[in-house]
Amino acid sequence: MMVVTEDITFQTKGNCDIIDITPQVAKKVEESRVSNGIVTLFVCGSTAGITTIEYESGLLKDFKDMWNRVIPQSIPYEHNKTWGDGNGHSHVCASMLGASLTIPFVNKRLTLGTWQQIVFIDFDNRPRSRKMVLQIMGE
Repeated sequence: MMVVTEDITFQTKGNCDIIDITPQVAKKVEESRVSNGIVTLFVCGSTAGITTIEYESGLLKDFKDMWNRVIPQSIPYEHNKTWGDGNGHSHVCASMLGASLTIPFVNKRLTLGTWQQIVFIDFDNRPRSRKMVLQIMGE
């Protein structure tokens, strides 16, 4: 068994910015010395999350609209009273979505479905520099 740790860094716009990171993850898996196994992706930060989705404009809008309905930015948050940064909703959204995702791969290829992409969602209320840690494990 081998474990390879890699990083992916990128800039986000905030406010439910949805970024397709599938190509970067696939490249890291392909370049690793591991042929078959799993890749675990971990978001370094408490105002962003990760999932899979069909990266299509209508669905991306539906996804953003869902977050605004379920966890609106416009209601009071205790976190905002404490820190005054106005991103209480961002922390709640990120906690609901989750900070990690694990995907199997075979022959250095992610086993994603035809219309399934890996997406990073930045819920914060401002642009950010983001980092994800990938652990590629297998043989």
